[in-house]
Amino acid sequence: MRIAIDIFGGDNAPLEPLKACVMAKEAGLAEVIAVGDESQIKEVAAAEGISLEGITVVHAPDVIPVEAEATEITKKYANSSMAVALKLVAQGDADAVISAGSTAAFVVGATFIVKRIRGVKRAAFAPVIPGRNGKYMMVDVGANVDCRPEMLNQFAILGSIYMEKVLGVENPKVGLINIGAEETKGQELQVATYQLLKEAPINFIGNVEPRYLSEGACDVAVADGFTGNVVLKTLEGTVSSLFGELKGVFYATPITKIASLILKKNLKKLKNKMDYSEYGGSAMLGISKPVIKVHGDSVAKTFVKAMEQAVKMDEMNVVGLMADAVKAAKGE
Repeated sequence: MRIAIDIFGGDNAPLEPLKACVMAKEAGLAEVIAVGDESQIKEVAAAEGISLEGITVVHAPDVIPVEAEATEITKKYANSSMAVALKLVAQGDADAVISAGSTAAFVVGATFIVKRIRGVKRAAFAPVIPGRNGKYMMVDVGANVDCRPEMLNQFAILGSIYMEKVLGVENPKVGLINIGAEETKGQELQVATYQLLKEAPINFIGNVEPRYLSEGACDVAVADGFTGNVVLKTLEGTVSSLFGELKGVFYATPITKIASLILKKNLKKLKNKMDYSEYGGSAMLGISKPVIKVHGDSVAKTFVKAMEQAVKMDEMNVVGLMADAVKAAKGE
């Protein structure tokens, strides 16, 4: 499998994504294509003692800034590392693409360069999130702020396929994020979506309140992009604050410092358990090839996890299964 990596996307570019390319090559994970300014890639590799042997470098002279208009990826920044990486996939010169760059630009690029699966109304971001009792996927978390019921219905179907085929969750439980469990709860969007999900070819369990997500209430949590993004950022902030408070408690006195040394291994396990980057990046469900967005501050390990994610999607023919499911839902 050939995976194109946007070397100049993200806060830690170009070193961390470049290190990830080397790690993937050494592990025999995939054929890696490093996309970005060739001279800068070679300069960084030489300075860091990184061998580029076995890594294909594709030159892309520009970088799309995070503050740029998303649509500029197909115009002013058509030669950016992100755009060129997406074009490699669209042209069949790569099988998947990974970037830590501008989320908005990546959505536009994936939609208009790689393109959606036929029949998919909107592509959606679907990160896998660790919880107290396992993991769950949330879809959408920001690609589509305004949604229609039929869009959420597709998100549910696509998310269910991903969880089953990529993460091995048998007959995944699908829940609709809402303010209460009753069928009539929520705004018009949630009420109408509920009716569609009841008839969808999925294991729909009804509405789920956000406070129960980490308890394992469902395997796929469906929401419009605005709601999903608010829930995700609230979770991120809560986890960050919690570990910050714990650190303050353990470093408060000499006795608590000793306690922290005793519990160091357990605390590290807890932190790793709550780190969503352990599952790689956020797959864009509904795109015709594996397209994965990793967090802007991702390090090499996260990129490698995302590559593993792409490989699993390819091995399990996830995109093909999604295409078949969309056709079946339309009665084709």
